[in-house]
Amino acid sequence: MRVAIIGAGIVGSSIARVLSRYRNLVVYLLEREVDVGWGASKANTGLIHPGYGEDPDEHPLRARLCAAGNRIWRRWARELDVRLRWPGELALAFVRKDLDAIRRFITLGYRNRVPGLRLLDRDELESFEPNVSGEALGALWAPSCGQILPWEAVTALIENASANGVKLNLETEVRDIKIEGWRVKGVETNRGFLPADIVINASGINADTVSRMAGIDHFSIHPRKGEYILFRGDSSPKVVRVLHRVPVHDTKGVYVTTTIEGNLMIGPNVQDLPGELKGDKATSIEGLDSIWMEAEKLVKRLPPRDEVLRVFAGLRAEPSWGDFIIEAYDEAWGFINVAGIRSPGLTSAPAIAYYVRDLIGDRLGIRLEMKDKGEWTPCRRGILRAADASWRRLGRLIDGNLGYGKIICKCRMVSEAEVVEAVRRGARTLDGVKYRTGAMTGDCQGSFCRIRIGMILARELGMPLWKVTLQGGGTEYGLGDVKVLQGRSGQP
Repeated sequence: MRVAIIGAGIVGSSIARVLSRYRNLVVYLLEREVDVGWGASKANTGLIHPGYGEDPDEHPLRARLCAAGNRIWRRWARELDVRLRWPGELALAFVRKDLDAIRRFITLGYRNRVPGLRLLDRDELESFEPNVSGEALGALWAPSCGQILPWEAVTALIENASANGVKLNLETEVRDIKIEGWRVKGVETNRGFLPADIVINASGINADTVSRMAGIDHFSIHPRKGEYILFRGDSSPKVVRVLHRVPVHDTKGVYVTTTIEGNLMIGPNVQDLPGELKGDKATSIEGLDSIWMEAEKLVKRLPPRDEVLRVFAGLRAEPSWGDFIIEAYDEAWGFINVAGIRSPGLTSAPAIAYYVRDLIGDRLGIRLEMKDKGEWTPCRRGILRAADASWRRLGRLIDGNLGYGKIICKCRMVSEAEVVEAVRRGARTLDGVKYRTGAMTGDCQGSFCRIRIGMILARELGMPLWKVTLQGGGTEYGLGDVKVLQGRSGQP
């Protein structure tokens, strides 16, 4: 049977990986962007949430899948060779009613099987987090809060799924879903018609539009924007734990975190936008000021404002009701919605994938034939990083590949060998290299290395430098007559 998955974000790529294990499924993953993970997966806090904040009576899917996803990520991160750490989370209480809320969250956490939750008093707080605000009365300690790089996770999932037979189709936009006799027949795309027996809608912020193509229109998605402030790598003080205020009104509020790459980051705020602004990722002075003021309440001190490295915004898919929408339908047999995957979608993604697999078996009645172990591999190796190697290990890497001796990005210690490997694994743009290697994300933000990476892309892809793009067509690196600097061919 043919399966078409729409959307190569963290959810779609997780589903593709799980379904790649079954012999009787041919899986296609369709993504309208030039690369994978460029929607909500590209700009978020990168947290693996513990799951205590989800009420199983109000949002049963979110509660079940968040807690399960937290557990599954421990295995998946090892299999996929992605960086994952577990700093734990402190939800800070500033007034007495926050302490009451913490007791409620401990009860919810117990119901959701979240381990290790406990209430810390003021005296214990500083031993857990030296930079915590002196105004905090106490905190909920959740040791199972983790951190991951979402774009690294998506890339790893895609590489593993592709190695197991999934067919990735980039720059492929779904324009219609063909239904005949109440059954799915396939999808119309900008590249032609793709026959399919099962269509899985994991298209994130556009999931309501895709759903209507199949005649399913009982929900809507609106964008919820969150802005962030990222500090330079050498800025201090940093935090050891993940900090935020005790959640209120279905939002976890502003976080203060230290990313896996070592940068202090604060955000997001919450701005609910109308449906027609699904592409609005602009930041504002007012929004960033609100983040700063909220973050100042959580810590003793933030770094000075002149140490801000960059600001950015991400969009989350907020459904017309609070819970995830994961459904199969009789009136469009073979169509499955995986929609409204708002926070904690990143955490829940592996569990969502298994839930969809079970829908195929239980709801659609399709028996899945598992491949033999020799035919399906759960493991994928990441790009070897010069920055992570000891001097002895780096010497051995250089002996095998001289490219490891040429450091292209000095901020992140990214070598030419890593850039070349990223291109050979599928990077076709400057951002594609950035999200696979970490190059251009350091303190200079690519000021010194971008041109060198552009030249490597041009060489490896056999194109002139001025045709290298930042994010695909319309974002070409060279403009106007700049190309004359490279001569007629534009080759480095």
